[in-house]
Amino acid sequence: MKKKIIIPILAITIAIGTLSFKSDFFEIAKQIEIFTDLFKELNMNYVDETNPADLMNSAIEGMLEDLDPYTKYWTEQEVEDARINRSGDYSGIGATVRNQDSKMTIMEPRKGYPADKAGLKAGDEILKIGDINVKEFEGDAGDLLKGAPNSEVEITYSRQGKSSTTTITRSSVEIDAVPFSKLINGDTGYIVLTKFNKKASAQVKEALVNLKSDGASKIILDLRGNGGGLLSEAINICNLFLPKGKLITTTKSVVKKYNKTYVTKQEPVDTEIPLVVLVNGRSASASEIVSGGLQDYDRAVVVGARTFGKGLVQRPKPLTYGTSVKITISRYYTPSGRCIQALDYWNRDDDGNAVRTNADDYNEFKTVNGRKVFDGGGVLPDIQISSAKLSPVTTALLKDNAIFEYATDYYYRHQYSNMTEFSWTNADYNDFKRFLKQTGFEYETETEVAFEKALQQAGKDDIEKEVLSAYNTLDAAIAKAKEKAIDERQEEIENLLVDEIVKRYFYRDGLYEYQLLHNKEIQEAVTVLGDKGKYKKILNY
Repeated sequence: MKKKIIIPILAITIAIGTLSFKSDFFEIAKQIEIFTDLFKELNMNYVDETNPADLMNSAIEGMLEDLDPYTKYWTEQEVEDARINRSGDYSGIGATVRNQDSKMTIMEPRKGYPADKAGLKAGDEILKIGDINVKEFEGDAGDLLKGAPNSEVEITYSRQGKSSTTTITRSSVEIDAVPFSKLINGDTGYIVLTKFNKKASAQVKEALVNLKSDGASKIILDLRGNGGGLLSEAINICNLFLPKGKLITTTKSVVKKYNKTYVTKQEPVDTEIPLVVLVNGRSASASEIVSGGLQDYDRAVVVGARTFGKGLVQRPKPLTYGTSVKITISRYYTPSGRCIQALDYWNRDDDGNAVRTNADDYNEFKTVNGRKVFDGGGVLPDIQISSAKLSPVTTALLKDNAIFEYATDYYYRHQYSNMTEFSWTNADYNDFKRFLKQTGFEYETETEVAFEKALQQAGKDDIEKEVLSAYNTLDAAIAKAKEKAIDERQEEIENLLVDEIVKRYFYRDGLYEYQLLHNKEIQEAVTVLGDKGKYKKILNY
């Protein structure tokens, strides 16, 4: 009897599964056929001449627009750029550039590499690469800077209104995941990890071992500004401080094959050495896996500001003609069960913006030692430093490139031969505020957006005249509050200004050296590591 019952149920299950697959397959095939016909008819019959590639790119962008911002289509060149980013090696001029509004700007020439040797500076605008005018180039002009080692490229650039031309000999460029490590105070090792490429865990391990051999009995791991990278490297870095066999993260998806658990697989370097991890609002993804995992195991004290809140995992899938699509395949969860994703891309407001998880809706979890931790909005540090946060006005300044542009202006008005000559004063900050007024810096708050919508609705309700007076009063009050915000967030803004300025004179190594002496997060890390009682109390030992 049992066999007669089981076999039909099994058959029904298989049939339903097959029908479901066929239904999905039919729907996909149907939509592709409709799209193909539409695409063909547009290209053959539209009144004006069309470009098939442009139409297709627009269609792809439209298809992906309603998903999360991490699901992206990659061209052949973007696939190569992603490979370079993962490997950390390429051949070019050795400079970070920004392409925006048909304008290419040198953001940071790497010390000792071709761009630096040729005298290019941060803030220089590249006008021509060879015979190609950057503003007229369709595509990413930054690709033109890459090329075989020892090949030459002529660059015309503008600096402070004056144009110059230089010839640069390209070379191999190595992008270190750990650009700086140092023993400070005789017993504390400081390690900066800026990206999770294929070199990350090996370089962190090398720095850790070397610092320990030099006498380090405490470690600071700096993940501030690290936007993430390879998941495997995040697991390996946790493994340096945690025993073999420890769960680091779990990924969950509607696609069962992406439901995985990731555990440490190697013997650790040191499971006892006191550890502080530094994070801020630009620490994301793999940085959050590391900081969240070490926090859940009470293995490290996390210091700084709440992290970005990216709890999504992507995987590239190859397409035809060398292209690829990077797809969000799952969410990841820390050892305690937290998903720290801050924005819900599957639920959007009336303007189509992803809804941020409300703090009241955060769920409580427990670390190994019973400490309370929460999901939904990034990793919250054990010790929060107010000046490490990014307020709306600071975010607007960064987005507008106002801090970068002021640093360029400052650099050409001040000269320093060594770091001890540099100092930042209130007079400098006032000069920065004058610069903002001269350049017309403006930003829109969420409050202003809401009031503008209310005014538009008032017009539809035919009560605009009655509302307008109150709106103007509120608008004036908001303008004063915005101006006041620049003063209230002075320390937060100054930190970014000084970092950008110091880097102009003394490169990245000089910036790290400066921060060791002046940065509040590092100073707090040193303090907590120097107080065994406080360190243990925070971790509930």
